[in-house]
Amino acid sequence: MKIEELKFDANGLIPAVVQDATTREVLTVAYMNEESLGKSLQTRETWFYSRSRQELWHKGTTSGNTQRIVEIKYDCDGDALVVLVEPAGPACHTGAVSCFSENLLERSDDGDSPESTLERSDGQLASLGDFAVMLELESTIRQREQDMPEGAYTTYLFEKGVDKILKKVGEEASEVIIAAKNRDPEELKWEAADLLYHLMVLLQEQKLPLKEVLVVLNKRKKPSAGE
Repeated sequence: MKIEELKFDANGLIPAVVQDATTREVLTVAYMNEESLGKSLQTRETWFYSRSRQELWHKGTTSGNTQRIVEIKYDCDGDALVVLVEPAGPACHTGAVSCFSENLLERSDDGDSPESTLERSDGQLASLGDFAVMLELESTIRQREQDMPEGAYTTYLFEKGVDKILKKVGEEASEVIIAAKNRDPEELKWEAADLLYHLMVLLQEQKLPLKEVLVVLNKRKKPSAGE
């Protein structure tokens, strides 16, 4: 289908749902006109049309949080788009990974929303949104390495270098093993969190994005029996 064959509304706009190409999390919903869609296809980065400012805008021009386009799909009616991207940083102007961070469902007595629980009744993980904290952590660590704020533990690790970071990864891995051997789930979850944090610092020191690790995991998926 050509751009001119898409069904733009009376204002010449078409909604574009932007998703992370790796996690499939919805990052934002914006609008495109023919010109911004054309620029998106040409540059392979997202361009939108601002209805409030009535002008084109390139995602990341100010923040640096660009979105590299992997694929653009249109629906069966040709009046909506899904844009799969590899984001260079948070999608939301608030600094959140996704603009969709609030939940309309009632919260439980302890203040947590139903979706924030780790498992649903069927035993499956509640949603990809549970893992947004990993991408936010990656962004924070990357910013720490860039700014090197005085007194921050992450700054200390980067200052000490890869040998110190590797030592910490090894120490935390040992702590995870000990907690597991002790059958102590409370201790295990804290030690696992420490291990993940230090592993994320190591990935940043090596300039290896977390998403590349996720891509490897995705490629390792094997169909279950009977599929």
